[in-house]
Amino acid sequence: MDYKLIFDNTPEAIVLIDPDFIVLGANKRYLEVTMRQLNDIVGKHFLLEAFPEPTVPYEENPVRLSIEEAIQKGKKVYLDVIRYAIARPDGTGYDERCWEASHTPIYDKQGKLVYVLQETKDVTERENTKKALEDIEQKFRFMADSMPQLIDADDAAGNSTYFNKQWENYTGIPTEELMAGGWKTAIHPEDLPGAAKAWQQSLEKGEPSQVEIRIRDKDGDYRWYLSRYLPMRNEDGTIRLWLGSCSDIHDMKNLVQELLTSNEQMSELSDQVQLAFRKAESERMTLERLIMQAPSFFAILKGADHRYELVNTKYQDLFPHVCLIGKTVAEALPEIADQGYIDVLNNVYRTGETFEAKEILVKLANAEGKLEDNYLTFIFQPLFDELNQVTGILIAGFNVTDKYLLKKKLQDLGVTLDEL
Repeated sequence: MDYKLIFDNTPEAIVLIDPDFIVLGANKRYLEVTMRQLNDIVGKHFLLEAFPEPTVPYEENPVRLSIEEAIQKGKKVYLDVIRYAIARPDGTGYDERCWEASHTPIYDKQGKLVYVLQETKDVTERENTKKALEDIEQKFRFMADSMPQLIDADDAAGNSTYFNKQWENYTGIPTEELMAGGWKTAIHPEDLPGAAKAWQQSLEKGEPSQVEIRIRDKDGDYRWYLSRYLPMRNEDGTIRLWLGSCSDIHDMKNLVQELLTSNEQMSELSDQVQLAFRKAESERMTLERLIMQAPSFFAILKGADHRYELVNTKYQDLFPHVCLIGKTVAEALPEIADQGYIDVLNNVYRTGETFEAKEILVKLANAEGKLEDNYLTFIFQPLFDELNQVTGILIAGFNVTDKYLLKKKLQDLGVTLDEL
């Protein structure tokens, strides 16, 4: 058996060093990701000569520490994602990339350490994508929590799915209680029946609602709010979710009462009311666009059965013929279940470990039920509560089918990415 041939053509990037950190060999994949020729690194010190890191002292080099840990423990040691600069072959500087690696000590029959094998992977693109998704999620949450309005969202059936931080800050009611219906205790008893009736009519008719209500703050004082609910619809007209906003109109309402009482300045009253309503509507629409029209697709699954709680426009575009909200992934997308992704979701929910995929083939059913090839880059991120228990899963990513097919076409034409 030609072990050298196997070593050279192993798809993982592998380099072999001796106990003194001298490079003995590397396979083709390793040379490709590190932009080196074999003669450039063989016989050289792995970290001081072949791959020196200009920004980190040798004594603190995480690769050196990982290798020494593997030697000390006598077993394979995994190195978490690190940023490590690689010198460009043309000598013009360094490229900082993200890497994952493992180090495995290899002993001879007498138990003497003879080699250390490093298996590494360039995960720069994945980490940049993850960071971009985290930034998007953080911006959306920050925007919603920073809004002065009390913002909430409900599924198509009217079940609460989200309350922004302002709700808890203003009422003093924890988010968990708000989600469980505790928001009703903050509504003035005289206003609650009318608000409930208006909300029920909106659900039945699928139409927006608007009502003025008094909401109690954490000190026990009531202020007037303009409460509005607007349905967001799928392309087929079915309601995807409801977005609610409560805007403080207490000062405006007092002003109105004063003007009505004095029977003066009626034109000014009209201008004030119109301005307040236009402002509330503008802020609501801005929030809706920011949250629901992200450039990447994302969805939130709740519970161990992975039930859709929230999906944005990009995610819904992947399944335009299916109403997702309120359904489990298995119910809404049987083709996804058939491809084994329910097992993947179950594992993320059970272990709390993130699952990531890059340019992976996923077959999605079109409106006629025919499976079509799509290439997706995505992440399944577990969601935790205050007790660090997994409560759901965030799905976020990009449809990279066009990019993948273009790259494949170029490869078929004999053009590599390095030539572009």
